[in-house]
Amino acid sequence: MELRHLRYFQMVAAERSFTRAAERLHIAQPPLSRQIRQLEEKVGAELLVRGSRPLELTEAGRLLYEHAVQVLDRVDEIHWSLRALGGSRRTIYPIGFVGSIIYGSLPRVLRRFRASRPDLDVRLIEMTTLEQLPALRDHRIAVGFGRLSFQEPGIAQRVLRDEPLVVAVSCDSPLATDSGPVPLAALLGEPLLVYPRKPRPSYADQVLALFRDRDLLPGAVVEAGELQTALGLVACGVGLCLVPETASVSRADLIYRPIADPHVTSPTIVSTRAGDENEATAALLAMVADA
Repeated sequence: MELRHLRYFQMVAAERSFTRAAERLHIAQPPLSRQIRQLEEKVGAELLVRGSRPLELTEAGRLLYEHAVQVLDRVDEIHWSLRALGGSRRTIYPIGFVGSIIYGSLPRVLRRFRASRPDLDVRLIEMTTLEQLPALRDHRIAVGFGRLSFQEPGIAQRVLRDEPLVVAVSCDSPLATDSGPVPLAALLGEPLLVYPRKPRPSYADQVLALFRDRDLLPGAVVEAGELQTALGLVACGVGLCLVPETASVSRADLIYRPIADPHVTSPTIVSTRAGDENEATAALLAMVADA
């Protein structure tokens, strides 16, 4: 299986059309069809339901598409990093972070860190906490900021703070008529939006555990890909969502109410390689502690 086969298949699967895929790839349609046939012969399975309009993926096609996207993204990332390394004399210092972290004090800390270390090419890579762990082991990132605690060999984690969660509701929600703290049990009347959809376990499981630990069962759970998608769905009236308090400034068309239970929190966690003596990492962690 060659990378070009995966790129051709990814484009056909994304466009659901040989014609549109060929146009975007700047090749003729017959050669593109032959490439997909060759790929099907190599994997030993039909990948597309031919004759359907738009094209549909078979079960094997959906599985390959999911993996192809990840493989090609990784290849592109390696290619970009190598090109950047070749054109830069500074040491690359990659930092992993989950999206909800950037609403707090971390951006200010990273600005200070960048300013203090002109010798480093500091790069920020958005990834879930679960994705950060293998990235740390493989030295693809130097440090990670997330929200989940894991017991992983070779990984050291430190809780920086426990951040209160607030509930985001639409302006026409029954919960929008008051501004005071709301009991967690009062949230059961509307669908609960959680994110991210994958990989799991994630912040979504952390939120669901808050209900489960209190013997509460949300009436319906709706999964969203990431924070901003979840909040957009809340604004559309789909349901409500628990978000970190610092993220409550991200949309003005929602109502945010504090939770009455002070233990409804989400930790901010920094992850590093155990025993890492990197001087830059020590300097960054010192700045984080000061903040």
